[in-house]
Amino acid sequence: MAQLFRPSANSLAKIAIGGALILVCSTIGIAYVIDRGPWITDVGVAPVQPIYFSHKHHVKDDGIDCRYCHSSVENSSSAGIPPTETCMSCHSQIWNNATVTEPIRQSWATGKSIEWTKVHDLPDYVYFNHSIHIAKGVGCSTCHGQINEMPWVYKVNTLYMNWCINCHRNPGAYLRPKSEVFNMDYQMPANQASLGAQLVKENHVQSLVDCATCHR
Repeated sequence: MAQLFRPSANSLAKIAIGGALILVCSTIGIAYVIDRGPWITDVGVAPVQPIYFSHKHHVKDDGIDCRYCHSSVENSSSAGIPPTETCMSCHSQIWNNATVTEPIRQSWATGKSIEWTKVHDLPDYVYFNHSIHIAKGVGCSTCHGQINEMPWVYKVNTLYMNWCINCHRNPGAYLRPKSEVFNMDYQMPANQASLGAQLVKENHVQSLVDCATCHR
């Protein structure tokens, strides 16, 4: 019986199988990169805001504490977006005729809230409480990065589930003394392992990794 395939068919089959494997692996790799890239996560991307507000100017240059604007961050699940009244407490006296602050004065006159664009916007199915994290010793910069260095605020971390779980599995590595929670320039010390273990004990920190912790 005559052969159905030539001897070269074996080589062609190997090349085809190898090419298919490379294509599949490349597709998965590209999909992973895209999923973890700024196109999806928005990490490093500063959204357009209705007013040019520089955290670098207000926090670093002027020394305004996070809690002055985000007044509910210590006792509420939400950090809170400052109302126009908070802005006007300063800008009724300074820069009160500047073009850049005109939307603030307009909001104050009309009673219509400024429509800020959220930078860190978790899905509705995720429960997150700012106050409990602060009470346990998680600093602002741990999640939000060096806000005091940002003229335009952008997301530093993905806030994906695996990112949160990494902290929840080993919370001691990310804790700091409560007096340093709002210190944007705080650096983890060389003895963080022992300090973290001490803070876990003192603040009664649990390693919560079950689904119901965040998905309620």
